Amino acid sequence: MIGRLTGVVAEAEEVAIIDVHGVGYEVHMPSRDLGALAIGETVTLVIETIVREDLIRLYGFRDHGQRDWFRLLQSVQGVGAKVALAVLSVLPGDELAFAIANGDRAAIARAPGVGKRVAERIATELKARIPATMGTVIPASGGAPRGDEPLADAISALVNLGYDETKARAALTKLRADAPDAGAAELIRAGLKALAA
Repeated sequence: MIGRLTGVVAEAEEVAIIDVHGVGYEVHMPSRDLGALAIGETVTLVIETIVREDLIRLYGFRDHGQRDWFRLLQSVQGVGAKVALAVLSVLPGDELAFAIANGDRAAIARAPGVGKRVAERIATELKARIPATMGTVIPASGGAPRGDEPLADAISALVNLGYDETKARAALTKLRADAPDAGAAELIRAGLKALAA
């Protein structure tokens, strides 16, 4: 099985062709990652190899987190590799986790080929599994000043979405100083923007 590829981008249209020592590997990628590739650049991609009777197909991702989401999405009934890739093309991992955590089925349904029923299944089936796959809940004793429940909830949510606890706490503490009356949802949104910058 191929788990990683390092090579030169030879093509980047509907799929990427990665030239590794003269061999061109056809790699399917989320459209936003595919669009970011430059012909001639050297890239390292995390690969998910899918083998079936009639094909061997490579799916490439910029990091292990995206590949983990790709695998997790396919655990949902009715979601195959094509749909999982479509979802990740519209919502990268952190945004997808936020949409699932908040039951935002409309955001998930923006992906091509994802109807209301599939979006509902993704949101419902994966909601309980995000903490186990994306991080650990911050204990109630730490992470935020005592009595500031919205800040504690926001830090916990970002850690559950896979962000480093120290970075999440630092970003949200700074945001809290600028917006002392902000609720948890507002802090989470602002925190996601700050950590993505």
